[in-house]
Amino acid sequence: MYQDKTLVCKECGNEFVFSAGEQEFYAERGFQNEPQRCKSCRDKRKNAAKGGSREFFTAVCAACGGEAKVPFEPKSDRPVYCSECFAKIKASEE
Repeated sequence: MYQDKTLVCKECGNEFVFSAGEQEFYAERGFQNEPQRCKSCRDKRKNAAKGGSREFFTAVCAACGGEAKVPFEPKSDRPVYCSECFAKIKASEE
């Protein structure tokens, strides 16, 4: 039903593909407008909206005792995991 479309980014002027799968996703969500920016320009806008770089905090992983860098300030009442241990925990929950 859907076919890939080539669109032009209004930010950088480069062409990008609005794939059939993306069109289907937009339709399922009720989005009526096609994207106006390529992925690269969308990502740049998202990062700029977040205020640029994120602040990271260092904590001790509750599972392995290693260093964990997290984008939130750890609280003493909740465990913090390094990315490897967090991935293992998430995988075991599925």
